[in-house]
Amino acid sequence: MSNSYKGAPSDKGPFYHGTKADLKIGDLLTAGGNSNYKSDLKMNHIYFTANINGAGLAAALAKGEGRERVYIVEPTGEFENDPNVTDKKFPGNLTRSYRSKEPLRIIGEVTEWAKLTNRERQEWRENLDKNKGEIIN
Repeated sequence: MSNSYKGAPSDKGPFYHGTKADLKIGDLLTAGGNSNYKSDLKMNHIYFTANINGAGLAAALAKGEGRERVYIVEPTGEFENDPNVTDKKFPGNLTRSYRSKEPLRIIGEVTEWAKLTNRERQEWRENLDKNKGEIIN
């Protein structure tokens, strides 16, 4: 596996985080929550993307019963390309996915993105359940 994800990210934003949590402007998203993809794994990073539809996908797959939300976020510290998708699943960082050990500050919320159909959401969940790949934490 390439280590190119360790290079400095070139994205300047805007950045997004998808979730079902009901949050307010100024709230901080922090690392340490349980993974949406492996319930017994506590995450060392908080994840975000510069792709609004990618954040929408994350919101659709997030745990919980709340409505899907996509927040505009601002990293408060250093961040890196997400090694779970960078070069591991997609060459380079085509998904524009990042992670940080430092909090993300919510600076806004968007309501328009390409939402999954119920069938697409179910297909994603089934594929994730079949995936036995390790998460780089």
